Amino acid sequence: MFKPLVFSALFMASPVLAQEAEPPMSLGRMVEIVTALDPDAGPAGGGLSFTIQDVPVQIFADPVMNRMRAVVPIRRVEGMTPEELARVMQANFDTALDARYAIARGQLWAVFIHPLKELERDQLISGIGQTVNIALTYGSLYHGGAAQFGGGDSIALQEQLLEDLLKKGEDI
Repeated sequence: MFKPLVFSALFMASPVLAQEAEPPMSLGRMVEIVTALDPDAGPAGGGLSFTIQDVPVQIFADPVMNRMRAVVPIRRVEGMTPEELARVMQANFDTALDARYAIARGQLWAVFIHPLKELERDQLISGIGQTVNIALTYGSLYHGGAAQFGGGDSIALQEQLLEDLLKKGEDI
């Protein structure tokens, strides 16, 4: 007969398992985290502009609407074939992970969108890394760079970007 697993109060209070909750994400905390990733980050165009691996990234956040968006321009939509459009949609389903390809204002973008207050430091850093990765891999792997199968060289390079960014944000 099946018996439910019961956790004791002692086990639940274990300092090894207990983690201090992060405060809600704020604009100031987001700036602090992004500045750790790129010390030259700064305000631009109503958002925060910075560079990761020579890729320009912009973050826009609205605390009232509780939303944030990290964006990377990839290319103009004009000239994209139906096959290319289908490929980015397929990648949104299986390989882009938390980042997505999106089209707005005649431009193809790599984007990461999340509720602002609920966003944790590592989620922000990972989302930025995945957004940069899907921009860098447009036309080849179309991949966010995390939790993937395979054994090629590109996997290690993509995962290294995420690891490097997470390491930069560890002390924040």
